[in-house]
Order: sequence, then structure tokens, then C-alpha cells
Amino acid sequence: MQEIISYFIQNPTALYIAVGLLSLCIGSFLNVVIYRTPKMMEQGWHHECQILLHPEQPIIDETKLTLSKPASTCPKCQSTIRWYQNIPVISWLALRGKCGSCQNPISIRYPLIELLTMVCSLIVVAVFGASIQMLCALIFTWVLIVLIFIDFDTRLLPDQFTLPLAGLGLAINSFFIFTTPKAAIWGYILGFLCLWIVAFLHQLIRKEEGMGTGDLKLLAALGAWMGPSMLLLIILLSSIMGSIIGLILLKKNGESLPYPFGPYIAIAGWIALLWGDQIAKAYLGG
Repeated sequence: MQEIISYFIQNPTALYIAVGLLSLCIGSFLNVVIYRTPKMMEQGWHHECQILLHPEQPIIDETKLTLSKPASTCPKCQSTIRWYQNIPVISWLALRGKCGSCQNPISIRYPLIELLTMVCSLIVVAVFGASIQMLCALIFTWVLIVLIFIDFDTRLLPDQFTLPLAGLGLAINSFFIFTTPKAAIWGYILGFLCLWIVAFLHQLIRKEEGMGTGDLKLLAALGAWMGPSMLLLIILLSSIMGSIIGLILLKKNGESLPYPFGPYIAIAGWIALLWGDQIAKAYLGG
């Protein structure tokens, strides 16, 4: 590992190329994760409900959905998507955004997520350089991209991502990667409690649920990565972004509608990991 890091330190161009190509492929996989995870969760809920409500009936026979099976197909004509039709960005451009068999439009969101993954990954490389911090921050970035789009689509922040993200933050900081082990533990605890208190007070005053537990677990995970010192910045940045979007939606729709808050927490957490110290110093210095 040290030899690889040394090579990329001496050849930064090779590092950018390697991470850029890798992150495009990762972005293609993230599209699958974002699309299939909610469907896999729904399938699991159906099975659990059937067992609970009708244990005497046999389980409905349906193909179990995983991230690898069945193979990706066109939602309209059900033709299998070949490997050469699944090259990140290039295939979408070559096919002109349409299915190769039935010409059904393919959402531009797929190449955009691939490009977003690449851009964010290259920014991580620019900030951290060839280091263990860079590798950890790349994983952090990819998980947050998945959470952002799943939350936008379904208003869900699945435990299978938030809890491992928190565990990974505690694990890597046992080696003082981003903060101390003690700070990581307290960041996790306080990250959960501070939003839990806000959610509790909101429910007490408004008599309605204002924040899901997924938001609490996500902020706790961010605290585990960066410690309690970054929590205030994350809450402040996410609140500003959420307020701006809320006002835009209010102006557009003429009424206050519920919207997911997790994406803004995730974006604020990503900003805090990369530039939190500089932002804090600039604020205190000002």
C-alpha cells in the first residue's frame, strides 16, 4: 500500500486518471444501488407482512431482487442491457439516450450521477492527495451520493448505509484518520442526540413528526467521522440549504410541503469533511 501511495505522490496525473476512471465505474454501480435498494427493501417488507398477517399462506413466489440479479433490462421492452451498452457516460451518448432495442428514452440522470461521482471524487483527490485520508473520503463520498438520491426519491435513509457509515467512521478514527477516537465516539452520540431533541420538541409542539430517524442516524454517522466540533457547522449549512429549497418550493407550489432533509445534511457533511477546518478558521478569524 505504501508503495502505491508513493507512486501516486510522485505521479499526481496518474492518480487523477486512475480515480477518475474508477469513480465513473463506481458511479455506474451507484445508479444500480440507488434504483434497486428501495425495491429490495419493499420486497422484504412484503414478505415480512405476509408472514406476520398470513403465516398459514405460502410465501408469494417472486424472483428475489439483489444488486447483481437479475441482469439490468430495459423497463419497456425487457431486453437485457449488454456490457457495451453499460459503459459509463459513453454508452448513453452513443445510444443518444435511448434503449438500443426499442428506443425508449433513458433518463439523463444515469450519466449525470456517474459524472457527479467522478467530479466529487476528483475534488477529494485535490483536497487530500494520495493518502489514507483520500481513500476513506472517497468511500464516504460514494455512500453519501447513494443516500442523497435514495432520500430524494423515497424519503428514506436506509439503515444498511447509515449504520455501516457510522461504524466505519468509528473504526478509521481509532487510527486517528480524521479525528481522535474519543471525539469520534462523542460525535456519534451528540450527532444523534442533538437532532433527536429537535425532533422531540417539534413533535411535542406541532403534534406531528418533523424529522425521521434516518436523519438522526446520518448526522450521528457524520459525527463519528469528524467529531462533535463539526456538528454545528453541518447543522448550520444543512439548515441554510434546506431553508432556501423550502422557500423555493413554497413560492412554486403555494403551500408548505414536506421534503427530505437528509440530502442537505449529507451535502453539508461532505463540505465539512473537506473544508470544515478552513471554514471554521475563516469564521473565527473574521
